[in-house]
Amino acid sequence: MSGPVRGARAAVVDLCRAMAGRGLVVGTAGNVSVREGDLLAVSPAGTPYATMTADMVGVHALDGTPVHTPLRPTSELALHALVHTRPGAADGEVVLHTHAPASTALSTVVDEVPLTHYYAAFFGGAVRVAPYARFGTDALARAVLDALRDRSAALMGNHGAVLVSADAAAALDRAAYLEYVCDVALRALSTGLPLRTLDPAEIEDVRAGLAGYGRPVPPADGS
Repeated sequence: MSGPVRGARAAVVDLCRAMAGRGLVVGTAGNVSVREGDLLAVSPAGTPYATMTADMVGVHALDGTPVHTPLRPTSELALHALVHTRPGAADGEVVLHTHAPASTALSTVVDEVPLTHYYAAFFGGAVRVAPYARFGTDALARAVLDALRDRSAALMGNHGAVLVSADAAAALDRAAYLEYVCDVALRALSTGLPLRTLDPAEIEDVRAGLAGYGRPVPPADGS
């Protein structure tokens, strides 16, 4: 296949390998999808990331119907399809499902990530934890979709995390911030001391302040 779908399939491979390189997954755990128009490029099941190629990445319609599937797709295809068709979903979006240690561990002890760090603003506020449901099920997909309401990340109870990014370039950085926020909360909880958490209103103010985070400061004359 060629054109933009080919680019999306290549992006899936790059993201899978980068997730493994950053310790966000173990073995072939986790999965990635990239939306291009009315199609989704979705990582295949049980394929080592080091040997994965773009030709191995399947293409599906937005409802999950196979279009070009050289290998069996990830068991979480239903989850990816549902997230990519939620209200407000856009072309070019990326969905990452990780199995990183801190976020996975935290998903076993809280229903919502405590607001122990202002980086929660990157995700629209306190990150919710979707109740546990078996991997690959519609129940899990629906639970995650509900946890993502007005958020760009959610934890999956006793499982891992899901992150939505507007593009591939920002996806990995946001995944790293999510793992950091979870690690900070997990370490704070492990002390047994009372948590000093931030007010949701403060997180909302920070969210507005981070809108241009990482962008060059414009010239004083506005040109």
